[in-house]
Amino acid sequence: MTTDRSTARDYLHRLDERPLVLDGAMGTVIYERGVFVNACYDELSLSNPELIRGIHAEYADAGADLILTNTFGANRIKLRGFGLADRVVGINAAAAALAREAAGDALVAGDVGPCLAIGRPLTEAAAAEVEEAFREQIAALADSGVDLIFLETFADLRELQLAAAVARQTGLPVHASFTVNERGESAVGMAAAAMFDALAADPNVDTVGLNCAVGPAGLFDLVEGLLPRAGKPVLVKPNAGQPREVGGRMLYMTTPEYFTSYAKRFVELGVRGVGGCCGTTPAHIRTAAKSVHALARAGRAGTAGRLATVAEPAAARVRRARGEPREVVVVPTAAKSPFGAKLARGEPVTSVEILPPKSPDLGGFFAKVRACHEAGIDAINIPDGPRASARVSPMVAALLAHQAIGIETIPHYCCRDRNLLGMQSDVLGAAAAGLNNLLVITGDPPKTGDYPSVTGVFDIDSIGLAGLIDGLNHGRDFGGNPINPPTAILIGVGANPCALDLDREVERFFRKIDAGAEYAITQPVFEPESLLRFLDRIERAPHPIPVIAGVWPLASYKNAEFMRNEVPGVVVPDRVMERLAACSTREEAGATGVELAREIIGRIESRVAGFQVSAPLGNVQTALTVLARPG
Repeated sequence: MTTDRSTARDYLHRLDERPLVLDGAMGTVIYERGVFVNACYDELSLSNPELIRGIHAEYADAGADLILTNTFGANRIKLRGFGLADRVVGINAAAAALAREAAGDALVAGDVGPCLAIGRPLTEAAAAEVEEAFREQIAALADSGVDLIFLETFADLRELQLAAAVARQTGLPVHASFTVNERGESAVGMAAAAMFDALAADPNVDTVGLNCAVGPAGLFDLVEGLLPRAGKPVLVKPNAGQPREVGGRMLYMTTPEYFTSYAKRFVELGVRGVGGCCGTTPAHIRTAAKSVHALARAGRAGTAGRLATVAEPAAARVRRARGEPREVVVVPTAAKSPFGAKLARGEPVTSVEILPPKSPDLGGFFAKVRACHEAGIDAINIPDGPRASARVSPMVAALLAHQAIGIETIPHYCCRDRNLLGMQSDVLGAAAAGLNNLLVITGDPPKTGDYPSVTGVFDIDSIGLAGLIDGLNHGRDFGGNPINPPTAILIGVGANPCALDLDREVERFFRKIDAGAEYAITQPVFEPESLLRFLDRIERAPHPIPVIAGVWPLASYKNAEFMRNEVPGVVVPDRVMERLAACSTREEAGATGVELAREIIGRIESRVAGFQVSAPLGNVQTALTVLARPG
């Protein structure tokens, strides 16, 4: 099954000339076209060729330079589950022909996935059968005229190298791609760096890469560290973010524009090919292709004029990947706002959270804000539609409060209600109005509030929004266009030290820091030990940020019940419930709530940068009493 090596020269020559745009997901689009997931998608090349040819054509029309055949699972072992083990050659030949018909001038890659189930390592007992399955499929693809063999989504290094050895016998170029989680580990527990090193040294592999499992941001972080070790061209195919459950369906939320912003970053890091995996569509590839091809035409990529090479220092590559023009002056944390300056100096800060009203009458709201200002509170936190409620815009409330009273404000900004265009416009508007503090949050799902039929947007989550604002702070919008002068927004994020899955919460916290977060405010803390455990875990962050503890002085046992059962991310321990249950009057319960809050502050104040105290049931005086504790 040896093939003319001229195809190898063509693929590698094109790759060296300029970065290639790979196509996107096949299974995602097939599913969107109404084919149930229990069908054999590989067999559709025979039974529904118009569908498969049409999807290939959409990717080619979108600007993809490389089209993958619809053969990811078209090996004897995988097809056996559908009763199709005897149709390997026919399925692969038909798939290659359909891709070739639709590809035009694009290269066609024979797509080969693992024979074994994810997480299952290759054993000696299975090696012979797996090798023969690869040999049968790869020979069928090579004989059908594909330009290269594209091995992808492997988790076991031994199985991947076995497939590469078989593919090398065709004489075609071989791409070997593996998948890892955001911690950089494969499903069989191997580190990404070890897999990368092994493939870089493997003579059967021409190009290496990562695909699937993580979204653009997560894959970018991995590739940034691995690229200097490659020694070979690197191709990447991130998912369209992480799937989220929306209305009972698992959907990928990443927009083409957000995906494209990372496609450009990958190319500017030195990656030689960018495509999409699960969740991506022709719309993602079309937008990405325009930007990546424009980079190449401008002479900012390729062998002669590449912006970044694998030999370039990591910090410089990241700056280039973010698209920071040299003339842009990035405003430091200390110069963004008085609140930021105090955090930068390491001085303790105080904040009170006050809900904006549900009507346009701001008189009562202003009275509460004025009381905080007169008490010397540093800033007012203004939530954005908590528990999916509809209230006066926190940005408008913040601006009017600052103008009328003079106190610094921190409006919250959630991702639930706006798409990327709206978010960027709002952030630019905040900067223009002098609102330089924003606390970014994902937002509660609409079905948890008073308007369950409302549709949430969730183009990105709080990590993505922090990254968007960080880009604006560095002089680039989410599409990579220059913004000069840049914004100077102090980026705050949330944290939940009582999360049931603390590993995931810590991982997300680190990602928020990587995205540009400059400080964090926690959910209300009712169990000091939980916060201290969280702080111990995040001390290992490469670039630690100040953490402000959220404190909620409970007003009554009923208030504690509500917080415990109705507010996402809040944990009220039994001992707190018991102390409030023992109170016989409303006044006694309120005093106990203040006492509990003061005890919490005393236990943790040496470990945090300050406190945000909520006004229970709108009672600002209670919050001020907590912060005015003796000593």
